[in-house]
Amino acid sequence: MAMSMPTGGDDEDGAINASINTTPLVDVMLVLLIIFLITIPVVTQTVPVKLPNETNVANKTNPQNIVIAIDAEGTTYWNNAKVDQPTLLAKLKERAVEVPQPEVHIRADVNASYKYVGKVITDSQRMGIQKIAFITQPEHASAPQ
Repeated sequence: MAMSMPTGGDDEDGAINASINTTPLVDVMLVLLIIFLITIPVVTQTVPVKLPNETNVANKTNPQNIVIAIDAEGTTYWNNAKVDQPTLLAKLKERAVEVPQPEVHIRADVNASYKYVGKVITDSQRMGIQKIAFITQPEHASAPQ
């Protein structure tokens, strides 16, 4: 059996291809980009509140869930937008008739007075919301969300 080796001439048949195939690199980078684009909006919160430290289980973040934040002064935010009490009632009444009904997730600052939290709970129940949950910070985490 014989084997032929390139002779080192200038013909293109025997030349070594020294270019790098970047297709797998581009594929991996696109997958990472998609993962970051999906996860970053879920993690980012714009209302600065200090959450109480409690043990909790991971919650399912659904786009139809309503996140109501209450800061230390008692200001109420609907999905990161400041709202007053009549607007909050109107929005809760509008969303309570949806099927499936959205959950209300309350993010209250640890220094917020309970009367503001209780008012949001009462308003949610009066407008017909069935599921209300509290978002807290795990005990071992020290940075505010």
